[in-house]
Amino acid sequence: MPEPFLSVIIPAYNEAERIGPTLDKIAEYLAAKSMSYELLVVDDGGTDATASIVTAVSAKNPAVRLIRLDKNLGKGGAVKRGVMESKGEMVFFTDADLSTPIEEIEKFFPLFPAYDIVIGSRAIEGANIEVHEPFIRETLGKLFNKFVRVLCVPGFVDTQCGAKMFTKAAARAIFPLIRTERFSFDVEVLFVARRLGFKIKETPIQWFYSANTTVRTFTDGPRMLWDILFIRWIHRNTTKNVA
Repeated sequence: MPEPFLSVIIPAYNEAERIGPTLDKIAEYLAAKSMSYELLVVDDGGTDATASIVTAVSAKNPAVRLIRLDKNLGKGGAVKRGVMESKGEMVFFTDADLSTPIEEIEKFFPLFPAYDIVIGSRAIEGANIEVHEPFIRETLGKLFNKFVRVLCVPGFVDTQCGAKMFTKAAARAIFPLIRTERFSFDVEVLFVARRLGFKIKETPIQWFYSANTTVRTFTDGPRMLWDILFIRWIHRNTTKNVA
């Protein structure tokens, strides 16, 4: 069979309650666009019925594929595994809750091939946050992004939005180098992408906060700040010459 044009990757940890409707929405949307695709769900060592639900969907839609990890790696580890197994010319990852509606993907495609990577942003002009995060969580998120801009990837307003698209070439060059496995992996991806000379565009998107997020503000936050320093250290010698 020919390789798909688009690979959609969804990291999933105990997402049994919403993974079925999410897969249905994405498949229905892409089918209506007559777009060849594969939909990879990476079950990140979950303990609920996520895997069995995805398997049942896959039996009806061969474009849907389950990748099951033996243990919980974290969002970064799950996304990396999905990217490395993807076959599409374009690679897009998004969250299982579809906090960025799949229809927003239409804002990404026109920015290629002028850019190699396009990232969704909730914080630049034109973005529309339909449901905001709780005040403390949103405030700490903005503070984290300030640290990121100063210490790691200046110029990006929102590094943590869960919707990002890559050309196949960019994804294949970047993700083998990714070492962080949890939520700060987005920062490492952008840091490495810049070091390798890829062109990145931030685009405004519509976004909804989901109360069922797996990010734990007060425990994951300090770890993410430490990861910023770790990223700078491990990639101090990463340059455009890295294959």
